[in-house]
Amino acid sequence: MSNENTGAVYATVVGVKESLVLIEFDEVVEVMKNEVGYVHVGEERLKAEILRVRGRTADMQVFEDTRGVRVGDRVELSGEMLSATLGPGLLGQVFDGLLNPLHGLAEKYGFFLPRGVLMSPLDPDKKWQFTPETAIGASLLPGGVLGSVPEGPFKHKIMVPFNEPEPVQLTWIRGGSFSINEVVARYKTSHGEEKELTMACRWPIRRPIPENLLRKRYSERQFPSKSLTTATRIIDTFFPIAQGGTGCIPGPFGAGKTVLQSLIARYSSVDIVIIVACGERAGEVVETIHEYPETADPRTGGTLMDRTIIICNTSSMPVAAREASIYTGITLGEYFRQMGYDVLLIADSTSRWAQAMRETSGRMEEIPGEEAFPAYLDSAIKNLYERAGVIRCADGSTGTLTLIGTVSPAGGNFEEPVTQSTLGTVKTFLGLSADRAYKRFYPAIDPLLSWSRYLDQLASWFTKELNADWVNDVKNMMALLERGDSIYQIMQVTGEEGITLEDFIEWQKSVLLDMVYLQQDAFDEVDACMPRERQLASFGVLKKLIAADFKFQDKNEARDFFTKITGFYKNWNYSRADSPDYERYGKDIAQLADQYLPGRNVQ
Repeated sequence: MSNENTGAVYATVVGVKESLVLIEFDEVVEVMKNEVGYVHVGEERLKAEILRVRGRTADMQVFEDTRGVRVGDRVELSGEMLSATLGPGLLGQVFDGLLNPLHGLAEKYGFFLPRGVLMSPLDPDKKWQFTPETAIGASLLPGGVLGSVPEGPFKHKIMVPFNEPEPVQLTWIRGGSFSINEVVARYKTSHGEEKELTMACRWPIRRPIPENLLRKRYSERQFPSKSLTTATRIIDTFFPIAQGGTGCIPGPFGAGKTVLQSLIARYSSVDIVIIVACGERAGEVVETIHEYPETADPRTGGTLMDRTIIICNTSSMPVAAREASIYTGITLGEYFRQMGYDVLLIADSTSRWAQAMRETSGRMEEIPGEEAFPAYLDSAIKNLYERAGVIRCADGSTGTLTLIGTVSPAGGNFEEPVTQSTLGTVKTFLGLSADRAYKRFYPAIDPLLSWSRYLDQLASWFTKELNADWVNDVKNMMALLERGDSIYQIMQVTGEEGITLEDFIEWQKSVLLDMVYLQQDAFDEVDACMPRERQLASFGVLKKLIAADFKFQDKNEARDFFTKITGFYKNWNYSRADSPDYERYGKDIAQLADQYLPGRNVQ
């Protein structure tokens, strides 16, 4: 039923199944899939979303606990799809999966939040200094820049609404200090309609922001052309991720996913970081929330939280909101990408997100796929990762959105559906190994299991920025690791006596590569972050050591040599590049190698 005075549409609850509510309309009305509604339970209004419409009935998932919801309760439809509020004030905040600010809710209601409480993600009273950057009478494309406000270390651009079908003409604009809901400009559409513009806007989270812009060619999708620098050697060198590309980090419990994603977020060559904690344990999320405001940001000099947004929907929060949380995070990422910024989104974990979809699908009695996941799991994962990429924006700037999803397969089983669907979508696979984690080999990325398609795709970038032989050298090092593993497997059966001295040296060289380059100390101030320039220098020294034709009398002498040089190399990694220790350990490596290679120097 619709109310003619307000235009609102009402329905009645006719069934409840956990977080799923079946509603019925008095007559056939126009409602949309993903439209937001509110279930009235006494004084409470529980936010919900339509998942399926069938004639006069519809299935809604409620984002809150449904205890107390009864048949006959009233449901109010909003006419709006599930959307995010976008504007100045998002950076440095912690939100739930529906973009409610958790700190604001805690201040107002305490730490035990009542049901049905909603709060604007942006402070409506805070003033922002708006500076116009366009003259009256200018013709602007959808997504074009009208002006900007300073937000932390960034310039937050205020843009023409992305869903405008045609260019618009600016008719009025003013500068000054305003709240997000005050009108700062007016423009006229191609049909002569005049509209007002504030600094905040709403956007449906399940719809890509650049969808209309790309279709109308006001923006352009481009191929990733450079590598994302994470300062983690094994990723940057062996399994690179493109800036604007996709990657996944699957691994069992205890393999170090949380520490690895924290390092990537802290040291990656991006402007803005968005972390979506989707279904993870609350303790890990609390650690992140407390750690980031206290962590110095190497890029800006402030704290890491100044350029970070955290979407928090832990395993203790309503499962229905978990599925929406990743879409909320990626919408924020697309928003900042349209400003021309480089954005990194880390989704932890997509397995919990997929499990939320499985629960909802089961309650809707849909035909299940493998392991009871919905049949559309593969397409849902592909649609999610496809929202990453490189976009040339309407103002000529270029923004990137890099998406890295962690996967938590039960028992570390990489054959389960979520991991397999993700593998068929992403271009970098950083498989964490329980065996390497047990040996304290961190990051526990298994080099024989992981892969990256970007190594070849970005070959021209590596050639230009590093050197012409970089890709071939990396592939040769990978071949060494594979040969070393084959020799090790033989040794497991026959012992050292069953292999030749040459094979033993080959195996020791592969171990050296693993110990001093693939492993990295996340808790050492220097070794945790290795810039590209130092990686290149270190890789060059290691390449010469591995290519050297060392002469040893027996395996014991070879073992002693590689043990000593590994120690020197690790201390070299721990030394600052401008310190005396760095020079000293570098010379120790060269002198030790020269003892077995007269007349040659690897430094």
